[in-house]
Amino acid sequence: MPLTSSPIRRTIVLALAGTSLLTLSLSARAQDQAAAASTEGTTTLEEIVIDGGSGGVITADGYVGKSSATGAKVDTPFLQTPQSVSSVTKAQLEDRNPQNLIDTVAYTPGVRVNAYGFDPRFDSFSVRGFDVLYTGVFRDNLRQPGASSSVFKTEPYGLEGVSILRGPSSALYGATGAGGLFNLVTKRPTEETLREVQLQYGSHDRFQGQFDFSGAVNDTDPFYYRLTGLARNSDTEQVGVPDDRIYIAPAFTWQPDDDTRLTVLGEYSRTKTGGTAAYYYDSTAGKVTDFFSGNPAFNDSVQNQGRIGYEFEHRFNETFTFRQNVRASTLNIDADWAFAYAPNAIDPTLIDRSAGTFDERLSAIVIDNQLVSEFETGAFGHTLLTGVDLMKLRYRSLGGYGVSPPLDTNDPDRGDPVDPIPFSERVDQDQWQVGTYVQDQIRYNAWTLTLGGRYDWVSTDTDSTDLLGGTVTTLDQSDRAFSKRVGLTYEFDFGLAPYASYSTAFAPNAGFNQETDAPFKPTESEQEEIGVKYLLPNSNTMLSAALFNIDQDNGLYYTVVDLPTGPANVQVQRGKLRSRGLELEANTSLDNGLSLTASYTYTAMKIIEGPEATIDNDVSSVPRHQAALWAFYTMPEDTALDGVGVGGGARFIGSSYGNDENTMENGSRVLFDAALRYDFGALDKKMEGLALQVNATNIFDRRDPVCSAGFCYKDQGRTVIGSLKYTW
Repeated sequence: MPLTSSPIRRTIVLALAGTSLLTLSLSARAQDQAAAASTEGTTTLEEIVIDGGSGGVITADGYVGKSSATGAKVDTPFLQTPQSVSSVTKAQLEDRNPQNLIDTVAYTPGVRVNAYGFDPRFDSFSVRGFDVLYTGVFRDNLRQPGASSSVFKTEPYGLEGVSILRGPSSALYGATGAGGLFNLVTKRPTEETLREVQLQYGSHDRFQGQFDFSGAVNDTDPFYYRLTGLARNSDTEQVGVPDDRIYIAPAFTWQPDDDTRLTVLGEYSRTKTGGTAAYYYDSTAGKVTDFFSGNPAFNDSVQNQGRIGYEFEHRFNETFTFRQNVRASTLNIDADWAFAYAPNAIDPTLIDRSAGTFDERLSAIVIDNQLVSEFETGAFGHTLLTGVDLMKLRYRSLGGYGVSPPLDTNDPDRGDPVDPIPFSERVDQDQWQVGTYVQDQIRYNAWTLTLGGRYDWVSTDTDSTDLLGGTVTTLDQSDRAFSKRVGLTYEFDFGLAPYASYSTAFAPNAGFNQETDAPFKPTESEQEEIGVKYLLPNSNTMLSAALFNIDQDNGLYYTVVDLPTGPANVQVQRGKLRSRGLELEANTSLDNGLSLTASYTYTAMKIIEGPEATIDNDVSSVPRHQAALWAFYTMPEDTALDGVGVGGGARFIGSSYGNDENTMENGSRVLFDAALRYDFGALDKKMEGLALQVNATNIFDRRDPVCSAGFCYKDQGRTVIGSLKYTW
């Protein structure tokens, strides 16, 4: 996320997105296909929840995802889904040991990470050129709303995996963006007993302890539990920016019979980091310096967040299944920040710094009701999904502005006291969103036709209060939209499945455009996509390719504008963007111990309508070419290297422009990662379950500058983390 001189003064955007990745019994034909896929020359599929569950199940074998509920809101094989889908599986998470959501998705196609350099405050990334922080990150079937700096943080250790659907997807999920959606699947209770404890130590004095316990409550009752947690105390590469966290996530499942299931999911976390992590950008020299832009003595950011919800499922008979998913969530973030912006007019060794403080609170409740009907009409099989979902959101922010003592370039890491800054602005927002949707998956022999439509109503009330002058500005907005999707797939007997689809999306934008003093219009997008997926016979290997064209109207982007209070980096609304490209992906986990994921993405993202100086230009920080390769190899048993696993990866990020005027350029770069694991059980059976693993990212410590919308940052440097894990 770009830095702003005023986190509260910038436009508040509630870009709300939703998903509900629900699991139900497949039709007879789909069940047969799934069973056949699970036996194609490999081991039994690894299902990550009890009997499939209802929370975005990912059915996978090692690195290879085979089916999920992401693409259709009902569990559907990837080969039958008429859009680009993929997953980050449990096996990938274990091998790469990601420390944040950015690390988690860094090897998936179409994803641009690190566009804002090192910044532990937000998990900002884009897909097919479009930002997904507010509109595309979902949790357990339900939309995960965000506003301004109030964005829910993700702890990867609490995830079973990530299920990904690329492209506009409002026909089922309501308000979403053009790039697609990333559903974060929370760990759920398991039937088998699981006990795990782990200690970690890493770069920048990073200490972490974590645990994961799951299983049946007793031997007779149908009750299952899971409890996952961690505590971390850590510095980072930036002075005054810690990365401390406490996380606890209890879960409970009651399954009285095969037709009924109730799962309760909870979470609480407290994260402490910095109000800013940026380096000072010297506009005169046109480069990022090594000076920390903030003030180490005035740079705390503490976020508390929690959620509680349930997933209920009941199958009435072979035709009808009802599900209701509910979640209530809340977060509070309290932060101080300072921002070095220009040389001091008197002393050239000093750099003037502004300062501010803000307190934001966000709470939301989301309910999704679904009815699935499975039936036949002649030669056609139907999986008909109908549903209604509701979201109520409340957001409040307080902000104030002041000054910090200048940055002393002779002692740049010194912390300088800042006088208390009173709040001067308040924003209150209430938003309701109601959506009703229907989808029919129609199967005839090897053909699958997917038809879907949805209508949404959104109402947003915003009050902006000048706490010093006492004036209140009220803005009421009402938006409504119809979204649709049509897709067609054909499955050959040997595992090849070409497809074509058309889909649309919209996202209401609460708040107003500070550049025009007018409300934002909804952001709308549409996509045409053709592609092919290939599940290789007798090999646990999935290949896919996709060509896409996305047009987006009225998108929101950061830019510098001259306000009455002075220049500020705020969000404005641009006319039209077009993203065209190619995505290639390969995933495999073979019987010889080798697992691999590889991807290549070509993205040409142009400004079709916008400021005159930017028309026909590339959008900033969107590289034309990206590629990634990660492989992990477990040495054979009964050899001298039994118990050893070694992994390595490379991420190529091509050149891009640093601003929409295309007058500055980000150079290309390749970042290398590695992993090494040893299972002590291979040495002595008495130590079975004990393993040591070391993961390193950016092992050559490449820290090049990267600019986006004219603001510049630096890549995160090398991190090395050692983990000692014991399972029993």
